[in-house]
Amino acid sequence: MTRAPDVGVVLAVCAATDDVMLDKIGASGIDKRPVVGRATVGELGLTSDHSVDTRHHGGIDQAVYAYSEHEARRWADELGRPLPHGWFGENLRIDGMPVTDAVVGEQWAVGDDGLLLETTIPRTPCRTFAVWSGEAQWVKRFMDRADVGAYLRVLRPGTVGVGDTVSVVARPDHGVLVRQLLPTVEADDDGLSALLSAPDLPAKVRREASRRLARV
Repeated sequence: MTRAPDVGVVLAVCAATDDVMLDKIGASGIDKRPVVGRATVGELGLTSDHSVDTRHHGGIDQAVYAYSEHEARRWADELGRPLPHGWFGENLRIDGMPVTDAVVGEQWAVGDDGLLLETTIPRTPCRTFAVWSGEAQWVKRFMDRADVGAYLRVLRPGTVGVGDTVSVVARPDHGVLVRQLLPTVEADDDGLSALLSAPDLPAKVRREASRRLARV
């Protein structure tokens, strides 16, 4: 398989400064909006961002959520409406490189301020996202398409801003894509086994890869 380019660009940096109230859900931090200037990124993600449901969102292994501009445009075409930066609840809207199809454990150098990120697990759509979208059967449609974006952990803190280059500086040999940790996507048991044999594997990667291997 031919890999897409290993360099992309940050189109938007988004954070939730205020909660949005969703019907039958309550307060949520899904309403991410583009921030002005450079944003500081620490171990738990953008310091200007927050999550309400911290049981299922955020944490070290899900510190930053990235979504592909290519995949966002495809959804916008299908839904027949614009999907602005942050609509998917993403912190980073990235263009020019794979996001959902990044290899699990890839390391991304972002900008010139030292920020280093590592891909971990795919986003699993939830009821909050369904209500936020206003689309019928949204969770099923989003999961079936499997263009779900990628979570990342912060290996080295720094700052990020619009126009920053995103470069893949390391890529594991197991070949398992972020997308392939989803139960709806075909995966190779040898690749999953190789992924699970890696030392110091993030806890949520180990959990999802183990579950996925059990289903293969």
